[in-house]
Amino acid sequence: MSWVKNRDKLHEAALSSIKSISKNKNISSRNGIASRPPSPDQATISSIPRSTKELAKWRGESDFQAFWYLFHKTRPEISLTLPARLVFNELEMSRVEILGSNIYKGSKTNIIRYLEGIEIEDKKSPQYLAFCSNLWLKDLFEFDLAPSSKKILKEFSENYDVKSLKKIKDQLINAINDQNKFEEASIEFLKAIKLLKSDKDNSIEEDASFEPPGSSDSIESEDEDTNDSDQSESENSLKDIDINFDDVVDQTSEVSDGISIDEEIDALSYPNNEYNFIENNNYSIFTTEFDEVIEAKDLTTADEAIRLRTQLDNLIKPHQTTIGKLANRLQRLLLAKQNTSWNFNLDEGLLDTARLHRVIAEPGHPLSYKQETENNFKDTVVTLLIDNSGSMRGRSISLAAICTDIIGSTLERCQIKTEVLGFTTKNWKGGDSKQKWINSGSFINPGRLNDIRHIIYKSADNSWRRARKYFGAMLREGLLKENIDGEALSWSHERLFKRNEDRKIIIVISDGAPVDDSTLSTNGEEYLDNHLKRIISYIENDSPIELHAIGIGHDVTKYYKNAITINRAEELGEVLLEELTKLFKN
Repeated sequence: MSWVKNRDKLHEAALSSIKSISKNKNISSRNGIASRPPSPDQATISSIPRSTKELAKWRGESDFQAFWYLFHKTRPEISLTLPARLVFNELEMSRVEILGSNIYKGSKTNIIRYLEGIEIEDKKSPQYLAFCSNLWLKDLFEFDLAPSSKKILKEFSENYDVKSLKKIKDQLINAINDQNKFEEASIEFLKAIKLLKSDKDNSIEEDASFEPPGSSDSIESEDEDTNDSDQSESENSLKDIDINFDDVVDQTSEVSDGISIDEEIDALSYPNNEYNFIENNNYSIFTTEFDEVIEAKDLTTADEAIRLRTQLDNLIKPHQTTIGKLANRLQRLLLAKQNTSWNFNLDEGLLDTARLHRVIAEPGHPLSYKQETENNFKDTVVTLLIDNSGSMRGRSISLAAICTDIIGSTLERCQIKTEVLGFTTKNWKGGDSKQKWINSGSFINPGRLNDIRHIIYKSADNSWRRARKYFGAMLREGLLKENIDGEALSWSHERLFKRNEDRKIIIVISDGAPVDDSTLSTNGEEYLDNHLKRIISYIENDSPIELHAIGIGHDVTKYYKNAITINRAEELGEVLLEELTKLFKN
């Protein structure tokens, strides 16, 4: 019970610790998922872990943000491509984590655990290369990395000729206290791994495929004896370097002795986006202090997650045959569009050997040629936004969960990235937000008056195999409360808008109108309804993102132009097949 009681105090302790360490009292906070690097002057505190086993990893990201605000100074932007920028930023983040960990000794374990929890599935992505660079720098400073991190580092070392980077290693190590010099060394590192051209070209180059350099492209490696010698010299040079961490602390002024880094929590944030359309003259929010963005895995214990996933699997069993047919038909459709096709009976191109019999039968018949053409199938990402409100309890949430599993698994099989999000509130009848409003004098028209909870069941970059075991969390007793649809739709749109795919689609799965008693009773019955309609209107008319909806037991065409309705479980397969086929056919 003591852990449960103390959890509530950790959020406040985290922000206090970040402010104290960074010597910046103006840092604000919010609940959410943290960006790397963090948002300027806004730490984001994640939900308190349900197990003490997760606390070190949870603290690690809070430590990272505090160190960023302490050691990183804003400098003029350097023009870089996206891949180069990601590596450049991760090296700087690794620098501040190293500096902070050497001052606050206990935080080193937290940082290591936090990095262990970062998963990047695509090993050819620029994000993966950037993360490898972060770990590589920490290894130079003899961090005892987790086994999973060591495995990533080993693959990086095998794919890139890191032994040839002796000079750059020394530059980075010597410049660890000086951000300006460290940036110069980072630029040299980018050149060495072929993300920037050499000084001769004086221009920027992107390695489009992010394949490890081959023998023809990579820096010429020296003979084995020389490499071993270089490695030995590099290790010796590290031992000889005197990193004056005391000077660093002096430069940033004194750090409070009263607050331990171990009192803080994790911080998770996402930056504001120009397409966030919550704030307008017709809609206001009383406070965001108690809002949260939480991952589904943090809503349940490990045992509960298994039990709920089993429960969901049992609900899906009666539909397995239908699901199989749906998946196969849709997969054939999508793969046919993704594959290349051929044009036949042409006057030039590749000789069409299948039609040579016509020449034999009729010697005067001209030869037939063919050409391969690429189908214009756009790179696509789909967000499934699930209504987790109290009105969905029972049959409706079961149907929504089944729909999510069917759509998501089918699209992932076809290499279409899928994000699964949910929305509800933390409490009934206003929660902490309403209590704060009452304490403030209960003024009229306070705006949205509840603590929203946005749930990430699966991010677009996470694998379906890893994430699906937490989908059962939407069946958890006590999760489903009230629904503020407009803000949830705005949030999902904001996340999707930042992605690089050519085609972006949101599919809302809901049972009707937004309802939050405390907000509607203080602002008018149409307050949330009108806001949702404005958000929908913007996306449907002005946004490049496509919007579709599935009404569970209710017709939602009152809100969404592109909507279908599912009333009974028996309709699932047929309706979903028709809708998804229509969605991707053209």
